[in-house]
Amino acid sequence: MAPHTHETDGLAAGPSLGQILGLIAPGMLDVVVAPRGMGVPVADVVLHDPAEERDDGTWAASGLILLVVGVEVSSPEAVDVLRGADRAGAAAVVLRQGPRGPRTALLATADAGRTALLTRRPEQGWTEVLGRLRTALAHSAPAGPGGTDAVGGLRLGDLPGLANTVADLVGGAITIEDPQSRVLAYSRMDHEPDPMRRLTILGQQVPRWRVHELRASGFFRALWSTDDVVRLPADDRYAERLAIAVRHGSEVLGSLWAAADGRPLAEGAAAALRTAARAAVPHLSHHQTWGRAAAQERDEAVHALLEGRGDAVRAAHDAGIVPGRPYAVLIAEAYPAKTAAGHAAEAAGAYPAEAAAAYPARPGKEPYGTTRGAGATAFGVPGTAAEQRVLDVLALQAAAFRDGCVAARSGRRLYVLVPAGDGETDPARALLATVRSVPRSVVFAGAGPVAGDLSGLPASREAAESVVRVLRERTGRLPASEAVSAAAAFDEVLPETALLRVLDQVGPLWETLSGPVHAMTEHDRTHGSAYGASVAAYLDAFGDTGEAARRLNVHANTLRYRLRRARELFGVDLADPTVRLLADIGLRLARNAR
Repeated sequence: MAPHTHETDGLAAGPSLGQILGLIAPGMLDVVVAPRGMGVPVADVVLHDPAEERDDGTWAASGLILLVVGVEVSSPEAVDVLRGADRAGAAAVVLRQGPRGPRTALLATADAGRTALLTRRPEQGWTEVLGRLRTALAHSAPAGPGGTDAVGGLRLGDLPGLANTVADLVGGAITIEDPQSRVLAYSRMDHEPDPMRRLTILGQQVPRWRVHELRASGFFRALWSTDDVVRLPADDRYAERLAIAVRHGSEVLGSLWAAADGRPLAEGAAAALRTAARAAVPHLSHHQTWGRAAAQERDEAVHALLEGRGDAVRAAHDAGIVPGRPYAVLIAEAYPAKTAAGHAAEAAGAYPAEAAAAYPARPGKEPYGTTRGAGATAFGVPGTAAEQRVLDVLALQAAAFRDGCVAARSGRRLYVLVPAGDGETDPARALLATVRSVPRSVVFAGAGPVAGDLSGLPASREAAESVVRVLRERTGRLPASEAVSAAAAFDEVLPETALLRVLDQVGPLWETLSGPVHAMTEHDRTHGSAYGASVAAYLDAFGDTGEAARRLNVHANTLRYRLRRARELFGVDLADPTVRLLADIGLRLARNAR
């Protein structure tokens, strides 16, 4: 539908509705009616929920673009929302686009009023629309006192260019950081950086101990609570630093840091940094919204390829991989070192050494995507900050390993597509070896076989997942003190992955049967006993009672007593080869259960 537009009526100069819509992605919003034309000045963009009564004047300010959550353009309440916005002097109202389109009454109300009516397409989220509109608003706003002409010629989102320009203004070295002290960009280095700048740039974030130090001293409290420059004096370790928060309204987008670069900072450094902070707002807003959206789109494209869904060629383009090039899938799964064995045992369904064996009702296969949602198993829940830092390191190692490596995250897992050279059959082997070097963590990494084309990626991913499952289950059977990082290629664990596939097929049949092993596992479940754990350890140790007792952290006589009672109570006679086989199958199924 072509938008209805009327002539503008002497509107003030400044960021207009047309300017702002011209800076967002085409097709994100549709203009339905613009009764005062596209030259309407815009003051801000806010979310508006009609269900929330507000009496603080938030919606009374003129010039707002209201993103109306929960109201479809065809709903009866849309007319009341538009009338209320028009009375408040809103520049525009954005409603969700519906399948039936706007009602005649809504179009008539819009034509008779002064507030523009826009619609959001269903595939666009409110958060993304809000972010991009605010970025556009900040970019088109006139410069404040002092001006920002010195940085006004930069391409929107050019953070390295911004850092270099600010460095020239301030006369020092610049880093641009997000609120979590991660480095977004830094200026060129004309002199040897001081140790802290070197550590920060190489690690792509301020060292954790330095963050704690600045937090404990109150520096961050001062930085985030003021719009002015905060000074960090030089000491016997590091040069003087000036820092200022970059804000959009009440939201902190990041910070600019200036450090003396082989010479004292310029006399007007603080004033230049204030100017730069204002100029940085649209650039950091752009990075925050467009950068995050692009990363999410790339991750989603990678997952689509690994799942074998959708248009593979388009997903390959979005993910940045070459459709005709062979790739192998590598999966890395990260755990904190102190709790790795426990997490692995939980994820694998393994028996704790001195706890009741918890047997979930269904021994099942590890489907792709269980790491990516609510109710996921232990390895699939969102990773802790420590685990995410491990994945940061692994992602950097993958990027540095070979041109064309593409990575995507899911929970505490990192998926890496490793390109193979001509005739190369194991391109990820060297990258696998790097996981053992990540400190204070336990990483399980597995590589699948090379996929000759896009259609083979799901099979390579399934193979890599099987390897990780094998490594995790190995660790789940070990004492916590023995948990270490492990990595393997698919062809190195073929017997174990084959066994897992057999167990996955046998599981449903096993549930329909009964016998001594079933009775023992049921007793463990209902009484909190550890007969199954004892039998499993004995079988895993090939009948070596001393070794099995060590793994369980019990005395050998205690283990012998448990094995004898398992025979007396349930008929689990480990001297019988058939019973041994059934016990091995049943206990592995319980251990592998989800």
